[in-house]
Amino acid sequence: MSKKITALTGNEAVAYAIKQINPDVMAAYPITPQTALVQKFSEYVADGLVDTEFITVESEHSAMSACVGAAAAGGRVMTATSANGLALMFEIVYIAASNRLPIVMSVVNRALSAPINIHCDHSDTMGARDSGWIQLYSENAQEAYDNTIQAIRIAEHMEVRLPVMVMQDGFITSHGIDCVEFIDDEKVTKFIGKYQPRYPLLDVNHPVTYGPLDLYDYYFEHKRQQAEAIKKSQKVVVEVGNEFKQISGREYGLFEEYHLSDAERAIVALSSTAGTAKQVVDELRAKGEKVGLLKLRLFRPFPYQEIIQALSHLKAIAILDRSDSFGGFGGPLFTEIRSALLESEKIPQNVNYIYGLGGRDINQVDITSIYADLENIVKKGKVEERIKYLGVRE
Repeated sequence: MSKKITALTGNEAVAYAIKQINPDVMAAYPITPQTALVQKFSEYVADGLVDTEFITVESEHSAMSACVGAAAAGGRVMTATSANGLALMFEIVYIAASNRLPIVMSVVNRALSAPINIHCDHSDTMGARDSGWIQLYSENAQEAYDNTIQAIRIAEHMEVRLPVMVMQDGFITSHGIDCVEFIDDEKVTKFIGKYQPRYPLLDVNHPVTYGPLDLYDYYFEHKRQQAEAIKKSQKVVVEVGNEFKQISGREYGLFEEYHLSDAERAIVALSSTAGTAKQVVDELRAKGEKVGLLKLRLFRPFPYQEIIQALSHLKAIAILDRSDSFGGFGGPLFTEIRSALLESEKIPQNVNYIYGLGGRDINQVDITSIYADLENIVKKGKVEERIKYLGVRE
């Protein structure tokens, strides 16, 4: 039977998922607000509740290096980090993806320095969006738990064999108390299955090499193979989500449409902000306003065709970015969606809101004001200010 734990943080939920997965190796280094996640898992290791080889390292760069070595050797490998820790891993993050190693990493989103800040925004993982990792974003602790389990299946699929990042919002989700429904250990074990390594270094009968020099004679072809693999992963994400529903009763796809099918105005958002937006949608719907929400779950690979289908009927959309692309034209999510909509015969009016940097709160009043702005855009038939900064003292 599944069981509910009421007093549980997002970090504890993910740590429990990792306990159920029972990876061969976990290498990690503490960094706020991820520290409690790995600390909790280390307790499972110390208590003998898992068989995991837990490697304590001197930095996040070393953590990902150890993960790469363990995965290349043929192990099921996991890790976790945040912000500056992810940035310090950056070199090895690319190597993990380029070597097609199915490592799963929990990333507790936090702002990048400087000035130093330990609270949530998405600048860390958005900075790694083109590293070749699959990226899944979570609205709450339940989704962080569920996505972590699904990530194992996605990463290890033979048509994919790529690493996966599973995100949750620092402090908002990672330290907030939530109600999480766990799946039975036996069901999780059966769902993820026995790990099948591919080209392991320890298979002495079939010797291979990792990380050779790869110049212009082959490098381009290897990158093309990598691009094809992450493209194929989109289908796998959907398939795994459908299978996960059979053991959990919870449905997962590329994104969630909330009162979107008949909406005229909508917001697109990632992670915990979507929960706030849902409350506002319900309130405005009760007043007769046709508003909706698209909560994106899969950001890499970016499901542009499906997003076009979901959004093209709208009159106006607001795309919310919890990170900035300095010198670019809007935030990362905005540029992806705006670019995708160019493939549509009908392009809704669209505007970008950059918000919540360094953990600044976004509340129901803020979300309500965005829907009001969209209403004015629909009435005027044009966007007067394309890129806006929400909640900043000008």
